[in-house]
Amino acid sequence: MSNKASPLKLIIGLLVIASSVFNDSLFAQNDSKSFKSKTKNAAFKTLVWSDEFEGAGAIDSEKWFHQTQLPPGGSWWGGIIQHYTDRESNAYLKDGYLNLVAKKEEFEDQGETKQYTSARLNSKFAFTYGRVEIRAKLPQGVGTWPAIWMLNKNINEDGAYWDNKGFGEVNWPNCGEIDILEHWGKNQDFVSSAVHNGSSYGYQVKNVGGQKIAGASSKFHIYTLEWTEEQLIFSVDGVEHLRYNPSVKNIDTWPYDADYYLILNIAIEPIIDADFVSSPMLVDYIRLYQ
Repeated sequence: MSNKASPLKLIIGLLVIASSVFNDSLFAQNDSKSFKSKTKNAAFKTLVWSDEFEGAGAIDSEKWFHQTQLPPGGSWWGGIIQHYTDRESNAYLKDGYLNLVAKKEEFEDQGETKQYTSARLNSKFAFTYGRVEIRAKLPQGVGTWPAIWMLNKNINEDGAYWDNKGFGEVNWPNCGEIDILEHWGKNQDFVSSAVHNGSSYGYQVKNVGGQKIAGASSKFHIYTLEWTEEQLIFSVDGVEHLRYNPSVKNIDTWPYDADYYLILNIAIEPIIDADFVSSPMLVDYIRLYQ
């Protein structure tokens, strides 16, 4: 039998290869549509850090730091209007959950009086690469803005845990930011993820995606980040909505090769519903696998 391939077989083979390349390219794009992850990173099997939020009362001070110091000017970035406090009433453990609570109340701190309070927690653990899984139920109310996200521990931000430890050397956004989850009460049940860096940041961020889920504030969902040397993958309940894998990795596009720490907070926008009184973000667990 001849070893030469027929012209028909060659054409079919080329079509199969072209189809495969096109589909892989399409799958890798950073669009906002939800799709099932085709692969799992089997390397991320070892649980290296977690908080199951068991017990009652104050949060674990060995794992978390309350970030309360206001930025210069007396208000937090992004036009948000709350104070972050270190009070137990804004962050506490109950019934196996972290209760991170936003409240309408007049509160004076650092010479500034504000009408809302919340909490902003920094993890005292920082890491490079892994899979982060968070089971959470989000607060409700137009004007609430909860987030579970990460910053490079080298960020120059007075009052942040790692800056206090002497690591603050790089200004935002060049330090890098990874938003595992953001939710705006004005767009109920839509959850979003984003990647900020020197090439794309702030209100004009290009690397963003999200999906509609049922009952973001009435049901628990699992929010996941898979972070490797090559890419960042974001999903909810196993459904992926953003993959960031820049073809050129440099100081502007890929500051994601260093230690990052977790941040949990609820911000309050100026458009907060006048009838808003209080709403919690409940977190069942946070688990990091490497």
